[in-house]
Amino acid sequence: MFVYCSFTASVFTLTSKSVTMRWSRLTVASSFKITATPKNLHTQPVFAQFSGNTVIGSVSSLSPNTWYTMRVEAMDNTGNVLSSAEKDALTAPDIPDITQTYSKRSDSITVEFRNVSGATSYILRAENDAGFFSETVVQNSPGTVQNLSSYTDYKLSVMSVNSGGRSQPSYLVSAKTVVLGPELHSVSPSNDTIEVSWVPVDHAVLYTLCIIMVGSNDVLKFNTSQTNMTFNNLQSGATYSIKATAWDASGIPGDDVTIYQITRPPTPVGVQVFLDPMRLMGNGLAVTWQLVKGADLYYAWSSTGQNCSAATELMCIISPVICSQKHLVNVTAENKAGPSNPSDSQALVTCTYPCSPESVNMTEHAVENCSVTWTPVAWADYYLTYIKRDDGAEILCNTTSTTCYFSCPCSSNFLISVFANNQNGPSPPGLTLNYTTVPCCPESVSLALISVDTLEITWSAVKGAELYETRAETGTSTVHCSDTMPLCVLSDLTCNSLYSVVIRPCSEISGCNYSCSAHTQETAPCMPEVLSLTQVNSSSIHVLWSAANRYANYTAVATGNAGTLSCRSSNTSCDITSLPCGATYQVSVYATNAMGRSLPSYSVALETGPCCPASLNVEQVTQAMSRVTWSSSVGAQSFIASLTSSRGQARCHTMDMHCLMGCITCGTNYSVSLEAISSTGHKSECSYYGFSSSACCPANVRLYRTVNSTLRIYWRASGHHYNYSADIYGSRNNYTCSPALGCNFCNISDIQCGDLYTVVVAPVTSSGSKVAFCPKRLYS
Repeated sequence: MFVYCSFTASVFTLTSKSVTMRWSRLTVASSFKITATPKNLHTQPVFAQFSGNTVIGSVSSLSPNTWYTMRVEAMDNTGNVLSSAEKDALTAPDIPDITQTYSKRSDSITVEFRNVSGATSYILRAENDAGFFSETVVQNSPGTVQNLSSYTDYKLSVMSVNSGGRSQPSYLVSAKTVVLGPELHSVSPSNDTIEVSWVPVDHAVLYTLCIIMVGSNDVLKFNTSQTNMTFNNLQSGATYSIKATAWDASGIPGDDVTIYQITRPPTPVGVQVFLDPMRLMGNGLAVTWQLVKGADLYYAWSSTGQNCSAATELMCIISPVICSQKHLVNVTAENKAGPSNPSDSQALVTCTYPCSPESVNMTEHAVENCSVTWTPVAWADYYLTYIKRDDGAEILCNTTSTTCYFSCPCSSNFLISVFANNQNGPSPPGLTLNYTTVPCCPESVSLALISVDTLEITWSAVKGAELYETRAETGTSTVHCSDTMPLCVLSDLTCNSLYSVVIRPCSEISGCNYSCSAHTQETAPCMPEVLSLTQVNSSSIHVLWSAANRYANYTAVATGNAGTLSCRSSNTSCDITSLPCGATYQVSVYATNAMGRSLPSYSVALETGPCCPASLNVEQVTQAMSRVTWSSSVGAQSFIASLTSSRGQARCHTMDMHCLMGCITCGTNYSVSLEAISSTGHKSECSYYGFSSSACCPANVRLYRTVNSTLRIYWRASGHHYNYSADIYGSRNNYTCSPALGCNFCNISDIQCGDLYTVVVAPVTSSGSKVAFCPKRLYS
């Protein structure tokens, strides 16, 4: 036989009397055979055979709760076994029988059934026509199905279960759940009644209510078709148990519902009200009563609207009470059901002593003159005012009016109490007035100008002063400062003004002292403003300024690299003299008076003209050009040199200390001047001695050869009468001739022939020197 290793089988499902097997498909098999052989019973095996296309099959007529060896064989068409597989299976227990069903609650049904051998548990199945279905596992009989609907028909069955599986369901048994219990609501409207009400229960036709006081054996039972009931003649403050049941039309009772309700407490008795004559209870009414049954809390109520309460104590205090007032007091007891009826009112006039005076005020009419006032009090014959000062002094004022006058030094604290009195005694203590008089005016006041617009004020500290207000006023402006220290600095004051300074000490509770005298202080003079600087001459300027001071002297100061110069005046101008040349200054003006010195005015720049050079020299370079040189000049950056004559002028502009001038006319007298200019354009005109240009060189110089090796030198003289000198320079000899004044020629003899001569004819000055730059002539 050929065995197919891939053939397998398994238990698909089973019941008490059948096992269903499932196997793998085998295409060569023409049929399959299932054989169930009991393992522990000596009974014949049971088998069933199926076609080759089948993969699942059952064997029935088995014994419940029995182990079987389940063999599946695959066979060919001749009956030969191609392959086989085995599995052990335990059949389910026997089917149990339901013996009884009943419902005691609206959401459950209890099932009693016969226990079967081999069952480890049971399944209760409930279903109805509305599609409800549930299964509940129980261990044995009886079992209860939960979570059902009230007054509903159900069909119930039971199945036994072991490790192999579950049996078939038992025969169906019908059962119905009972109606719901009523949902009770209870109140105790009085201390001897309880009212119970409920919503109608579906399908209920009758209700039964039982009431019993907790701790008692007496039960009262009532039937009703209504939905409310009142129990009367009950004990006050007692707790009652109330049970209710609804009945359906078949006379079957539904759920039981039990609630507990306490009745209201009885009315308190033995109520007493009294006032403590010594006021040890804090000026209150003491209310007492006797203990009542069932009370959790007691309330005492007054006709004034005040109340007090107590839980375990039998007393409470209505507080505070008002003097000369009538109270009507009653007491109620209370528990969860509500309050009892109030007790009878007890009348009492609480007191006849006067009330405490109100609106006690202290007023300072003037320094050290005060009064205390208060509002009148009913039934008061007179008033006692106790005044205690912080230095220990005490004042007692007895008066029938509502005002008391007394002396009150400044910077003092007072504790003031006012009592109203009559024949029954004093009023209760009222509020104590704590009053502090205004701080005293400061002493040792010192005012000092610490700068031109700043005033420093110091004074000795004042008792009780928390803040000092300092005000400085003129006719048009006010400056103030506030500080906690006895020092104040007022700045940005108006110059040359008289200030009235007042120091007012203040405290938070008493305010400021406005009676302090003023101190005066004048500020420093105002700063002048320079209007103009006018040059008077080369060494002095006129300074003009404006100022808004009443009385002041002024000083104009010029400060520069050459030192400091000044002038003084009580008016608005003065002259600063002795200014050196070539210097720069900053000019400002300040004012002085008995209060001090003002700020200097804004500076105005001043620059003096440059210094003239100490020396100047003119040197003629050619007949038409001269060189002018001069010494250094303080403050000068550039120069303009001028040579001026009736025939014209020559100028040069230079930053050097020399210059060359052309277009000079020979034989002419010139005036010499120099203009020194600073970097800012300031000029100094400098004049020097005159300058005469050299004599004019003769023109048209000619040489003529005469007899006996003699040369005649001829020229055309300039317009002036000069002496001339003619010089001839040769390679071997030099010759000179000087004609008489007014002559324009001269002769030189013994001239050697064949030589090259240089001829110069030049005027001769009065000092005997020759003009050096006359032109030279070559002659061969």
